Amino acid sequence: MDESQAARLVYFDQVIHDAGTRWMIHRDTTNRATELGYPSLHTFYFVGRGGALSNMLDNVDAEAVTKAMGWWEPNLVRTHWEAGLAVAGSPRKAAQQYGQACAAWGEDHLADISDTNQFIELAERVVAAADATRLPLFDGWRAQTRAEPGPGRLLQLIHLLREWRGGLHLTATTDVGVSPLAAILTNEGPSQAKLFGWGNEFNDEDYRELLPRHHKAETITNQLTLAVYERVLSHEERDKFADLVADVGVAVLGRPQSGPDNKPPTQVRSPQTKGQRRGSQKRR
Repeated sequence: MDESQAARLVYFDQVIHDAGTRWMIHRDTTNRATELGYPSLHTFYFVGRGGALSNMLDNVDAEAVTKAMGWWEPNLVRTHWEAGLAVAGSPRKAAQQYGQACAAWGEDHLADISDTNQFIELAERVVAAADATRLPLFDGWRAQTRAEPGPGRLLQLIHLLREWRGGLHLTATTDVGVSPLAAILTNEGPSQAKLFGWGNEFNDEDYRELLPRHHKAETITNQLTLAVYERVLSHEERDKFADLVADVGVAVLGRPQSGPDNKPPTQVRSPQTKGQRRGSQKRR
């Protein structure tokens, strides 16, 4: 894989992340949560997304969900997890509802995507080949029944690819000695930490010395994802996959098919190069 293609795939991994976030926080998903009886979108998010762990674990509790999701303050997770279970009745039922909500959003918003079936075929191969060791949330969602081929299944695969990279990044940051909270503070700052339930008494300057470790974790994450892309897809298929992710990005995010600083995707720099834009890797 040449450097320009690698940089392009790294950039479009961020598009996958952001597109996956968009459906989770969209008003249509809020409305679906309300229709299902959940008191809030956050409650649906924690019990629905975390509920997929039930495909891998016999007993799923708030502690397991906190560890798998990684970035969130534990008491916040527990509050929403317990409230969500009171509605769904079981983690597996909540995951089914969340997966169906994902598919429904895809059907409603991605019907005009071209080459949907080809995206599904390429993404399925990547998902099947990915090593799920230490990635219980990705593994749980990979085991979840998916919709029939179409826009709904496409978005479910976006969700799966997002869980894959997110899980890899979580393990990479902890492996280099950066806690989830420290990772947020070094990259995104106190305001993002507050969003994740950690409060607002932190000064990100206190964590600035950990920034090189955070960059190392990003490098490790990129290397792991790129290795799978290279092993599973041909050079031409990797280019096509990036093109299809770009189409999803435009449809979901309204984002032009360009990278940071408005450079074409074939010319973007890896996020680990000098001058990395702070806050470029959001978590959720």
